[in-house]
Amino acid sequence: MALDEQLLDDPDALAQADPSGSLRALASAGAQVRAAVRAAEEAGVDRLTRDGRPRAVVVASLGGSAVVGDVLTMLAGSGSPVQVSVRRGMPLPGWVGPLDLVVAVSMSGRAPGPLGLAAEAARRGARLLTVGTAGSPLAEVAIRTNGVHVPVAPAATTAGRASRMALWALLTPVLTAGHAIGLTDVSPTLLARVADRLDEHATTFRPSSDAFVNPAKSLALDLADCVPVVLGDGDVTGVAASRAVAMLARTARVPAMRGALPDDAGDVVATFGGPFAARPGDLFADPFDAPTGPRLRLLFLRDAEPSVERPDGAWLETSRTADAVRITAEEAGVKVSEATANPGHPIERFADLVALTDFASVYLALASGLDPLTSPHVADLRDRTR
Repeated sequence: MALDEQLLDDPDALAQADPSGSLRALASAGAQVRAAVRAAEEAGVDRLTRDGRPRAVVVASLGGSAVVGDVLTMLAGSGSPVQVSVRRGMPLPGWVGPLDLVVAVSMSGRAPGPLGLAAEAARRGARLLTVGTAGSPLAEVAIRTNGVHVPVAPAATTAGRASRMALWALLTPVLTAGHAIGLTDVSPTLLARVADRLDEHATTFRPSSDAFVNPAKSLALDLADCVPVVLGDGDVTGVAASRAVAMLARTARVPAMRGALPDDAGDVVATFGGPFAARPGDLFADPFDAPTGPRLRLLFLRDAEPSVERPDGAWLETSRTADAVRITAEEAGVKVSEATANPGHPIERFADLVALTDFASVYLALASGLDPLTSPHVADLRDRTR
């Protein structure tokens, strides 16, 4: 697919190519956080703690909001005081009951998976938190059973339309609830810092910024006409890699593979010798016989280095593995793009990487002549599965 590189440096042309307002929706991420914190407080997420901390938390999210459960699990970590699990659809685990909390997330409030799990949780008497459009079937389940429903702000619904463009409107209430029950340390003060950081990224990645000084546009150009392998070097970057792959697929229509170190190092480097990899080193090869088509590209998402005052031995070991993967890629002729989070809390570092890859995915779609929000094949799939 031909890429219109000149489009990326023409703000007016970008605006015309983006009638659905995908770039504006991404730029509203900071505002989404602030509005969602207020909405969660007004909805009374503190009510979830009336009977003490739940025995376990089950998060139901899929599609554009699928990463919500992964983020909560990542932030809770191995030291979580309660079990946290993620479900994409039915059935609800048999052990879920009145002592547990079920969180169901769907911007439309109509997704069968979260809606069905919420309804089943209500029947079993579990505590229930739902996040989605006000007045939706999902909201009705929560309200009817004395659960907590956090409505998505109308501005996020209008700007985003697709849940993947309103990630922070859906994620923030879940993080707020997680803090209320003692699952994470993501306080309202920290979320305010996240919102400020997202505002800064929106300015850096703005449409009027030229590609040579705009990291998101530069990354979009790197990813053009290639098969990306998105690799994170740890827990935070691994979840960010999952989000990046989802955005590349649904927004830019680019198939991508994801992995996280150290577990997926072998799977990733194995692809360097496959059909999409380069063939370096053969000086006598006929250039006219060289394979054409997309080539593998490694997109490396790197976490911030721990402070000297608090050295992290596990990070050092993973960093060595990451360096080895990069060297292996370069020696195999696989091009590498790299993005590193700034220091800060894990949710701040996650926000850094998500902002970059979200904007890059949209810029790649627009430069390829695609509507970031509308896929005829997805529409066909929905029609055939109704």
